[in-house]
Amino acid sequence: MRPGTDPASLAAFSTVFRTFLKSKIHRAVITAAAPDYEGSITIDRAVCRAAGLLAFEQVDVYDITNGARFTTYVIYGATGEFQVNGAAARLVAPGDLIIVAGYCRLAENEIPAHRARVVLMGPGNTINGTQDHAVTPP
Repeated sequence: MRPGTDPASLAAFSTVFRTFLKSKIHRAVITAAAPDYEGSITIDRAVCRAAGLLAFEQVDVYDITNGARFTTYVIYGATGEFQVNGAAARLVAPGDLIIVAGYCRLAENEIPAHRARVVLMGPGNTINGTQDHAVTPP
């Protein structure tokens, strides 16, 4: 048998992965936009902890105020801070409401245990609460 053609090796290549919401920060307010800064989104470290987001993790940002959508990565910031940096800073303005979403890829056998974490934001970019959502079949 040629290397890599045994059933176990072939099974590893045939695993189907699906992409699911891992965490969402809902209705945070942009505090600053810095187009000359290295690209990223700076997010309050405590909010990242609540959402399960790590520094340098890829996220999508959805601007509720103007409809802009972009992909960037997280860096930790000060309390209440939500600053978009680099070129994407031109897509937002201080005061805009945003959603930050992180995703994960799961094998079929991992899906039943998965829970998406939603962090609900309040005034001053404080955490109003968190919710965990299970994947439900159609």
